[in-house]
Amino acid sequence: MSVPRLRILWSFARPHQRSLALALVLALVGSGMGLATPMVTKGVLDALGGSDSLRGPLLALLLLLVVGSAVMYWQWTLLGALGERVVLRARESMVRRFLRATVPAVTRRPPGELVTRVTSDTVLLHQAATGAPVGLINAVVMLLGTLVLMGVLDLVLLGTVAAAVAVVGVLFAVLMPGIATAQQRAQDHLGRLGGNLEGALRAIRTVKAGRAEDRTAERIVADARVSAEHGVRANRREALAWTIALAGIQLAIILVLGVGAWRVAEGDLEVSSLIAFLLYAFGLMDPISELSQNITTLQSGIAAAERIRETDELDSEEGAVREGPVQEAVVVVEKTSVQDTPVLELRAVTAAYGPDAKPAVRGVDLVIPRHGHTAIVGPSGAGKTTLFSLVLRFLEPTGGELLLDGRPYRGHSHDEIRSRLAYVEQDTPVVPGTIRDNLLLSRPDATDAELRRVLDEVRLAEKVDALGDGLDTPLSGAAVSGGERQRIALARALLRTPDVLLLDEATAQLDGLTEAAVQSCVRARAATGAVVTIAHRLSTVIDADTIVVMEAGRVRARGSHGELLATDTLYRELVEALRIAAPAGRPESTILG
Repeated sequence: MSVPRLRILWSFARPHQRSLALALVLALVGSGMGLATPMVTKGVLDALGGSDSLRGPLLALLLLLVVGSAVMYWQWTLLGALGERVVLRARESMVRRFLRATVPAVTRRPPGELVTRVTSDTVLLHQAATGAPVGLINAVVMLLGTLVLMGVLDLVLLGTVAAAVAVVGVLFAVLMPGIATAQQRAQDHLGRLGGNLEGALRAIRTVKAGRAEDRTAERIVADARVSAEHGVRANRREALAWTIALAGIQLAIILVLGVGAWRVAEGDLEVSSLIAFLLYAFGLMDPISELSQNITTLQSGIAAAERIRETDELDSEEGAVREGPVQEAVVVVEKTSVQDTPVLELRAVTAAYGPDAKPAVRGVDLVIPRHGHTAIVGPSGAGKTTLFSLVLRFLEPTGGELLLDGRPYRGHSHDEIRSRLAYVEQDTPVVPGTIRDNLLLSRPDATDAELRRVLDEVRLAEKVDALGDGLDTPLSGAAVSGGERQRIALARALLRTPDVLLLDEATAQLDGLTEAAVQSCVRARAATGAVVTIAHRLSTVIDADTIVVMEAGRVRARGSHGELLATDTLYRELVEALRIAAPAGRPESTILG
């Protein structure tokens, strides 16, 4: 165990130094009483041999038992509560770190692996950061104290025991590093198992449709097998260490009996001293066992602490704000009426999903007026979703500038920007909880009447009323259809009444009648605010005030449906590929791409 690794573990226990110090004092007091017991027992035996009263020694033994039990109870409850506080603090820190981290930092790791760090790794941290350090120090003090008192009784017998303890110590020092390495590898593969299992369960329908249950299970279980192999390896080494320790102590006891009996026969040692020495020898297993157990716990805890501390390296949104002057942009806003300024503007924006990745968008210029509907279309990989990630500040640009009300994004916090926006994802995930919890996610103060209004707008009110618990019905991915999830997400966004409504194709899974109602909501919202949609259906595009055509991360063209059909070949190809003519009236709901 290196000093830097111990410092990582100590960082979790440092805020609780006083409680740890008290627990250590209690442990040492309890150990001191345990060490006194054999000496008091010797007094009882001496009293028997000398016909002295046994009252004093027996009362002393009883007092040691009662006080020692009380101290032990206090120490265990103190360390148990302290361990829970350490785990709670670590879990709370990780959960907040995950939710405050940048989207790329979180999504580049399997969610199941991050969950494993919050659940499994913190369990290992429980004892390692609290009980193990106290137990380790206490075991060392108790071992030294036992050896000192053995020396008081007989130095010759002490030398016999010390030789056995030295051999055990050397063997432990050789075996412990291997135990730590095996346990760390086992925990790493356990984290991979959690990530792969979480991904497979999310795609359970795809797995079953592809008849891939056994193959998927085999890939997941492979990590479980490797984890088990390393766990078995660690257990074997640990079992060997325990066996050596037990055998060493038993050998020492046999030697003490032989040498001690010889010294008693020679008159060099009293029988009571030999019995007290044997009690110490039998008790020597306790500090050695505690020592080995706490070293093993520390090894596991250090590995867990390192994995937990790795989460601190996740990029946080608070640290992602680019520095730079904002006064110039602010002056522009002061000189110009806010109503005359676009609500959103992108100026020559370039962005990539990593320092070595190719730009996903290049030199994008885009103006979103305060009112109206802007649709973004283009083939897969054109950069449409990346634009939304930039607007929502999930992704920071590597070049160019985004502006909100004419003021650069770097002059706003993430919360300030997102308080002006509402977003409906294409996959429309639901958050854990009830229908009410999902609707109130971004506006927790909304009334039931407001919830009813937005549910009516997306034609979901009757569905909710038909459920036994209504708005308080638990919601899960299996409980609602994809279209119903989309409508719940859209209702949540409409409840916000945002300045800008961002829709990543909010009608992709809706039937014609429901889609017509949703499109009506979009038109109504566009009359009072800005609506920006990533469009895959012609019905979404036909009503847009402006259509932006993207290709290969750039804005290729912009205009109305009719203008683009006449002037842009890519837009025309997207339409013609699906055999759609440009009708005079409203087209059918048709996929654009």
